[in-house]
Amino acid sequence: MCGIVGFFGPDDVVGDIVIGLTALQHRGQDAAGIATFDDNFHLHKGNGLINDVFKPKHLKKLKGNIGIGHVRYTTQGSNDAELAQPFTTSYPFGLSMVHNGNVINFRQAAKRLHEKYHVLPKTSNDLELIMYTFASELRLKNLDALSVVDIFDAVETTQELVKGAYATITVIAGHGLLAFNDPNGIRPLVMGRRDTPDGPVFAFTSESTCFDYLDFEFVQDIGPGQAVFIDKDFNVHFKNAYAKPKAFCVFEQIYFAREDSVIHGRLVARERVRLGKMLARKVIESGIEPDMVIDVPSSGYFAASGLAEAIGVPYRRALVKNNHMGRSFIVSSQAGREDVVKKKLNPIREFVEGKKVAVVDDSIVRGTTSRRIVRILREAGAKEVYFISSAPPIISPCIYGIDMAMSTELIAANYTEEEICRYIEADRVIYQDLADLQELFAADKGHGGSCFACFSGQYPTGDVTKYLRHIQEERTSHREKKEDRPTETSVSAKAPAPTEH
Repeated sequence: MCGIVGFFGPDDVVGDIVIGLTALQHRGQDAAGIATFDDNFHLHKGNGLINDVFKPKHLKKLKGNIGIGHVRYTTQGSNDAELAQPFTTSYPFGLSMVHNGNVINFRQAAKRLHEKYHVLPKTSNDLELIMYTFASELRLKNLDALSVVDIFDAVETTQELVKGAYATITVIAGHGLLAFNDPNGIRPLVMGRRDTPDGPVFAFTSESTCFDYLDFEFVQDIGPGQAVFIDKDFNVHFKNAYAKPKAFCVFEQIYFAREDSVIHGRLVARERVRLGKMLARKVIESGIEPDMVIDVPSSGYFAASGLAEAIGVPYRRALVKNNHMGRSFIVSSQAGREDVVKKKLNPIREFVEGKKVAVVDDSIVRGTTSRRIVRILREAGAKEVYFISSAPPIISPCIYGIDMAMSTELIAANYTEEEICRYIEADRVIYQDLADLQELFAADKGHGGSCFACFSGQYPTGDVTKYLRHIQEERTSHREKKEDRPTETSVSAKAPAPTEH
């Protein structure tokens, strides 16, 4: 999972890019990069947060009225700086591309690039597969008279050949700005516009919240398989190419997207309140009677407030978050995740001491973070702790760009609810019902269709057995290499047994 932006207007766009990426920092903290174009591409990228990677001296060199940016959260491969996006290639015309998502047929796509087009990708980043496939198809056109139809044809062939989840933005030097989605529309991408005295500025970004900071008007979501091209004269061209049934990642609504973003016409914060209200039935049926409902900051807040309202129990913010710590879910090692949780959450003892506390989190993935939270509350004097997940049990790996790509890491895939409760040391564990979640985001409810694969094991791209095996092999190989480094902490890929304490 990453965050991407692209801007095209009459003046330099680097300022908009930086502000847009800062609004998307929650989507990736491993690396960041920006590419702009005037007569040449100007590129700067590196490991770290936006403020770490970009200093005034770098921004001065990023000239151009068209550009793209990226914040990276690593799900596959290493955190090497060379894997930071954007990527560029000089032919045809000069292309620079960013993407959010995950290619699942990377072995077949890389083999085809090498055998048919004689292209050998330089890195393990699957953006290269998308970029070089698109570039190879584009070079087959009449480059002296390249048309919008030619560009869209190259997009459609790329969508047919590259499988998985991806939202992309591409600068085509001297021609314009291109954005397109995978055929199922799994990853988010939105379009905006801001009018200025000198002409319009167009934008593409992962989330609509960027537009709030930059005074852009929301234009539309980029749908499944859709491509949008803005030419050098700022004419906008649309094509609904190679589309399949929509399967937007529901985990965006549950956890990853910012709560002030609007996804397919639905405010994320409001949907999370609804998730909390849906949990009320299971809480009441369980027979527990909490004295208060609290959240795990900050993605659990709206679900917790919805649950508290529905069951008539006071909501309290009893875990205080250190906002200078990162999101534990996107830290690359389990030891790192637990360290982040320990340092970023501090309980308010006066609120929880002697109380029966229902703590709401967005999900339970590996279980160790949940256990640490329960321990923090017990150490603060909580009488009983009920751990409530606004997501259903995660039983299947995500192969579309969220860091849940090995079933051995998923506690609900290996243990019963009672075993999970014992492992995280809670008095009760309550999950959202999958049927309720599917009802909330059903296609006929205005959402258009969602991917529930991590909860159901049913993948929108069909049989993914061999891709799951390939991803597990790649991740295992990467971890083995890390374990060989004496300065790194070795982390087991297997989920801990629920009886361990």
